[in-house]
Amino acid sequence: MLVLLPPSETKAIGGRGAPLDLDRLAHPELNPVRAKLVDALVDLSADVPASLAALGLSERQASEVRRNAELRTSPTTPALDRYTGVLYDNLDLKTLTRAERSRAAERLAVASALFGVVRGGDPIPAYRLSGGSALPSVGPLGALWRPVLGPALAGVEVIDLRSAPYSSLAKLPHAVTVRVVTEDAAGRRQAVSHFNKAHKGLLARAIVRSRAGANSVRSLVRIAAAAGLRLEPTGERALDLVV
Repeated sequence: MLVLLPPSETKAIGGRGAPLDLDRLAHPELNPVRAKLVDALVDLSADVPASLAALGLSERQASEVRRNAELRTSPTTPALDRYTGVLYDNLDLKTLTRAERSRAAERLAVASALFGVVRGGDPIPAYRLSGGSALPSVGPLGALWRPVLGPALAGVEVIDLRSAPYSSLAKLPHAVTVRVVTEDAAGRRQAVSHFNKAHKGLLARAIVRSRAGANSVRSLVRIAAAAGLRLEPTGERALDLVV
């Protein structure tokens, strides 16, 4: 199974890889939309006020627009090193062994407003674009991604950990979904918001540290249990991560 993570708004800067080459990314069938969005972001970056408005940024975040201007020329780094924030802090790549990092590149993917989906090892530049954005030249991103992204992942067994803005870019009815919840003394469960990403990061870490693949809901539950995580089926393709 492929674990599909949400991205982060913040990105690590820099990298040592060659500039963006869409042909080096997984799922090349997505490249026409990727190229259209790269062009749109680069063109939009020539107008900083318009960029800030379209991306929902403040004037203090103008550096994000400069990064978009340099999308074609800035260095790249593997996707799992590019994204930062709570989920990726808890995935904690830097403490994984070489074999575990190799499994992370193979088993993990990240939903992306700009690239649709990238595998963990795909080389990407720093950028700023959110799932809920609408660019002046192309309109809402969902209208671009939904016709191509769902079909691109239709043949892939997916563990879907995406957040709502990215779930809206592609419907994956075949995916296994995971909800992070708390449970009170009476057994009532409530979805977690504040620590949601942290626990998803811990689950992703457990999956890549396990030599056994998460090839079914049952195997996924076993992998989580071995890492001290309580993951329980609530339907044929639905799980609760109880924290």
